[in-house]
Order: sequence, then structure tokens, then C-alpha cells
Amino acid sequence: MNKKEPTAARGEIKAFLGEGTDFKGILTFEGTVRVDGKLEGEVYTKDTLIVGESAVVAAEINVHTIVISGIVRGNITASGKIEVHRPGKLFGNVKTPSIYIEEGVIFEGNCAMAYDAEEGKKVSPINAQPDGEGQEKEGRAAATKTD
Repeated sequence: MNKKEPTAARGEIKAFLGEGTDFKGILTFEGTVRVDGKLEGEVYTKDTLIVGESAVVAAEINVHTIVISGIVRGNITASGKIEVHRPGKLFGNVKTPSIYIEEGVIFEGNCAMAYDAEEGKKVSPINAQPDGEGQEKEGRAAATKTD
């Protein structure tokens, strides 16, 4: 297998939408599917979607794992992980317990990582200060806004 091939993409590919393919609609599948053409609509799977370098995807995506090297426009919910590799472009909001974004990738959107999939528990936000440390700073910021 190619050394540049993403780690999540090492499963057997069950279906392939090659360059020149134009699919519109709802795509549901089991196993790993690779897209190198155009896909528009919705994607649902408990498995893996691979978006190749030549792919252009405009869809609401709900998967276990997605590996992106092409262009994706739309929101992604991944129960496993999201990987975005160069020259990938991701325009949309994502919700996942694990995300990897390679240097040089374009990502425009919001990312929510509310749950730790391995532990099954809620992860505390970075700005949460359990010992009350950040409260004084927040109070000052709020005071300056009202002045």
C-alpha cells in the first residue's frame, strides 16, 4: 500500500465512484467507499468514506470515519474520526470525537468535539477552569463591555 495512504483508508474498498462520476441523492453503504468524482446529497454509513483528491462533495455527511483529500462542502458528523489531508478543503461544520488536519489543508467551519468515544464521557471545554481561575478575567471582560 502507498506510504501516503491515510491510516483509516487501509480497509478493503467495497465501492468506488471514479473520476467522471456524478452522483446526486442519498448514499448509504456498508464497508469502505471511495469517491473521486462528484457527489451531491446525503451520505449515511457506520463505516468509512474516502474523498479522493479529484473528488468534489456537496453533502450532509453522517459516517463513522471520513478521510478527505478532495473538496467537501457540507456538515459532517463522524462517530469515529475525521482526517483531512493535503490538498483537501473542508467547508462546513464538523462534530467528531477525533480529528486530524494536516498542515496545508483549508478548513472553514466549526468543530465540536463533545464526547470522548473511547471513554464514553463528556470532555471538558478548554476554557473551563475547575479551580475558578478564569472567573476574574471573565468578570473584567464583562465589566469593560458595559462601560
